[in-house]
Amino acid sequence: MKYSEFENIFSRERTYKYLHACCGDSRKAMTLYRYNLKLSQVMFTLISCFEVSLRNKIDLEMRSHNGNDWLRDSILPGGCLYYDRRAEGSRKIIEKAYNGLMREGRYSHSKLLAEMEFGVWKFMFNNVQYRLLGRHLLNIFPNKPTSSARNRYDNTFVFNELDTINKMRNRIAHHEPICFGQPVCVDVQKVKECYGKMMRLFQWMDIDAQSLLYGLDHVDRVCADIMGI
Repeated sequence: MKYSEFENIFSRERTYKYLHACCGDSRKAMTLYRYNLKLSQVMFTLISCFEVSLRNKIDLEMRSHNGNDWLRDSILPGGCLYYDRRAEGSRKIIEKAYNGLMREGRYSHSKLLAEMEFGVWKFMFNNVQYRLLGRHLLNIFPNKPTSSARNRYDNTFVFNELDTINKMRNRIAHHEPICFGQPVCVDVQKVKECYGKMMRLFQWMDIDAQSLLYGLDHVDRVCADIMGI
């Protein structure tokens, strides 16, 4: 395909970054665009696996303390997220999903879990919700290092790690490029940082990521392709 056709399809505004990063070489720009799609596909797959793993670990922990319908119960009167306005964002998301499932006559705990977005799980580790939920969610990380005066591996640390992964997920979901640095140049450092955080949290959850992601994890290869342009 000619670059002019490529640009017309994806728009000049969208493709300009790629052309600029490739010093005006239109053939390389189209190749970089395609490699970015490959990297986005791989990363989104891994983040999806991570998100479901995290969700299920949280669910198992919360069930052991708050019962099988803990997520629904958390936003009902008397629930741990019901009264505190600082948890209102999460409460509204859960409430909207719960009410929708009830209207359709489809409610089950597993369906409500599946309706949640990554941000709901992330915010369970912010200071407010971590306290409201009982201060025990760090139990899902049995391999987490012990905190020291120099390195705090607490709920705030986990929140920040999840925030990085969440932002990467959202960039991909909104079709934003993940192969650039600042200023605009070909750079996959942020992808590698996000990938490293995921692998570390998998290990902390006592999940064998290498086995789980067998045949799916091509991040290093695609990053090398991108940096080789």
